[in-house]
Amino acid sequence: MKKQLSIIPRPVSVKYGEGVFQSAMPSIKEDGNFAKEIETVTGQLRGDLRCKMRGDLKKMGYSGQFDEKKSVFCSKEIFNDLKDADETYKLTITTEKISITAASGKGLYNGLQTFRQLVLSEFRDGMLTLPCAEIIDYPRFSWRGFMLDCARYFYSAAFVKNLIDILSLHHINRFHWHLTDDQGWRLPVAEYPLLTEIGSKRQDYRRVWMSHISGFYTAKEIDEVVEYAAVRHVEVVPEIDLPGHASAILASYPGLGCTGGPYRVEDRFGIFEDVLCAGNDQIFDLAEKIFDALAGFFPFGYVHIGGDEVRYNRWNDCPKCQKRLRELGLKKPEELQSWITFKLTEMLAKRKKTAIGWDEVLDDSEKFKLPKETVVMSWRGSEGGIRASGLGHPVIMSPNTAGCYLDYKHLDEPEEPGQLFEGAASVYKSYSLEPVTPEMSKEAASRILGGQCNMWSELIYAGKIAEYMIFPRLCAIAEAVWTEDKDFEDFSARLAVHRERLDNLGINQYRGHLR
Repeated sequence: MKKQLSIIPRPVSVKYGEGVFQSAMPSIKEDGNFAKEIETVTGQLRGDLRCKMRGDLKKMGYSGQFDEKKSVFCSKEIFNDLKDADETYKLTITTEKISITAASGKGLYNGLQTFRQLVLSEFRDGMLTLPCAEIIDYPRFSWRGFMLDCARYFYSAAFVKNLIDILSLHHINRFHWHLTDDQGWRLPVAEYPLLTEIGSKRQDYRRVWMSHISGFYTAKEIDEVVEYAAVRHVEVVPEIDLPGHASAILASYPGLGCTGGPYRVEDRFGIFEDVLCAGNDQIFDLAEKIFDALAGFFPFGYVHIGGDEVRYNRWNDCPKCQKRLRELGLKKPEELQSWITFKLTEMLAKRKKTAIGWDEVLDDSEKFKLPKETVVMSWRGSEGGIRASGLGHPVIMSPNTAGCYLDYKHLDEPEEPGQLFEGAASVYKSYSLEPVTPEMSKEAASRILGGQCNMWSELIYAGKIAEYMIFPRLCAIAEAVWTEDKDFEDFSARLAVHRERLDNLGINQYRGHLR
């Protein structure tokens, strides 16, 4: 039986030919259009092989050099008749050579990551052996995202970069970087230095002697992460949570709250009463400087403003907020959030940024309607996304009910790390994500940008634990948002090979039942 190519996510089309390609590690060449992609992937492959061979290249028959006799040749080709041509690639394997064609660097990079997967599993004893085949591939959705929460627990820039590299191996093209929450502030803002001096530190009760969890990213580290992601065709989407989840802000600048404090950077997890004061114009001065910082650091088009889990009791009791309510002609404090959200979206639009918000930004927005271009990220099930797409908003589906929350346990067993909410999130559940639901009209369905999975870190305090929670569910999500032709049994068979690739890269992964 002809050997199959076990690629994740599953390509749109694979047609096998006769014979095999066999070579020492082939060099990668190009026609003058893709020098940056070639340089990046050549570096990745060198690192991959060192990792796979535990640093001892000669032991596995690899000299560390690339074979010039047989090559992977990359060239430009326009695919006018194929969907999403910007990310389309064609990978052809013959007995003599491998060729990858694409219309753009994005497509070419996708094709090279598929080749990279094959190297990680099929390069043995100094020889790469592949069946002859033609692969034509392109994504179903343009937004294929992953979020890492670095506010609850701080993950190093090195860990973040390594994770972005593995995301790109799976054609994930959005890295949503959750930088602030009640338990920590990780973004430098020059005009508000106490955000990092005070807001980045909290007590840690996990150890026998109480200590502190602290950390924030320097400007240099952020620049390095953004550049590292960009050459891998991954866009970094920062999130600054406003106006709720604001304990770290209030601990740093107590005058921005309704009561004036005292406040602290929270060492507990949950939803807290204290939020930014809707009656205090200084909160918008803060937002202006934060958005200036974000615009300087992140060249991409989106900024996530949070907007979730805001409590309204402080606004109900605050004289300033009640005055604001009357001035705006609003009837209840819940409506103040839609006013704040509207102002934040305007600020970002002036900086040529599009706002993304969790699905709560739709609530109580009858008077201050959410601008049509604002993207809604549906997390409380799919309902928010169904509603938002019907109202004309772009939507990213990330429902916590469909295996998208990777901090949930893989299985409902006491030995498994993570939390439970409406049951565990198995690999099968993640694979079953369907961003377009039956309730949507054709027009509403056209507004679905794609899907995303999220790694919240309340219980996940170390990178290796995070990897265990992320993989292989991220592999399942990656396929769910890439291809329409899903088959879980086929995915499971390919995953058995793909696990070896993750092992070769030193990635920790869950190995239990998939359903």
